[in-house]
Amino acid sequence: MHRPNYGNSPPLHHPVPQHVSTVPQLRSPPPPMSQPQGQGYDGSPYPQQQQGRVPSGGGNMFGQYGNFMNDPAAQIASQFGQTAFRQGQEYLENNVNRFVNVSALKHYFNVTNSYVINKLFLVLFPWRHKPWSRKQAVGPSGQEGWYLPPRDDINSPDMYIPVMSVVTYVFLRTVVAGFLGRFQPELFGYIATTAFAVVTFEILGLKLGCYLLNISNTSQLLDLVAYSGYKFVGVITTISIAEIANGGKGTGGWVGWLVFFYTFAANSLFLMRSLKYVLLPENNGDNRAPMQSMQTETRAKRNQRTQFLFIYSYIVQFGLMWILARP
Repeated sequence: MHRPNYGNSPPLHHPVPQHVSTVPQLRSPPPPMSQPQGQGYDGSPYPQQQQGRVPSGGGNMFGQYGNFMNDPAAQIASQFGQTAFRQGQEYLENNVNRFVNVSALKHYFNVTNSYVINKLFLVLFPWRHKPWSRKQAVGPSGQEGWYLPPRDDINSPDMYIPVMSVVTYVFLRTVVAGFLGRFQPELFGYIATTAFAVVTFEILGLKLGCYLLNISNTSQLLDLVAYSGYKFVGVITTISIAEIANGGKGTGGWVGWLVFFYTFAANSLFLMRSLKYVLLPENNGDNRAPMQSMQTETRAKRNQRTQFLFIYSYIVQFGLMWILARP
């Protein structure tokens, strides 16, 4: 095959790179003379860190932490933090004490496991319980002083069972609504608001009745709050048994109504016997008045207070428990 001739062109030559300097070859540093390559300091095939040892010097994390803690600046910062935390705690307690007595509130949470079990049994089965009077601590000279905490007296009101009962009630109602296909996230707020509204209405009614009847023995508002919360034990029992017996149809069945009437009667009797020391004080007369007038006034006041306690324990409790237990 004839190749065309384009003239006398010079031959083509590829450029040859000119190496000005030689690039040194990268090599890993040689292993220590006292340690074979790939072995630890003790001759094992694993590094020393894998054997639970920490090398000394700058790589010691614990040594650096110890040096940091020994630093005067770090000690000053630690003391400043402790002082700020203590001052903040004191400020919080002083401001909270304006509305709630924290030391008194601790008294109502001083419970034990045996007390909680026995108190739940007492709320549900109060028929044969005696006595109902609260125990008081005896002072050094033999006089009676403050009431004993719940862990030492089964008749003492507590806040642990009411608080846990309200929380359990809210979750139980939402779970039942989920079984019935009516669950919505807004149910938590609605049920909790209903429970707190019931308790608030009850406390306001108690305080109003005590004011109108001139009952000055209501020394502790937390006592009334605790007693108003025990009804949730009966409501929880009613909802649980009714849902199990009626197959998720709510408390409208006859089993639910039977359990409701029983828990209502048990709670009413429990309140009648427990609130007697609050709403029916023993000494209400004036020692300067004549004996017959004092007895007549005391008897009249006691009858009014007994009627008020009966209305609160039976009529009011029936309406409040029905609102809480209805499907």
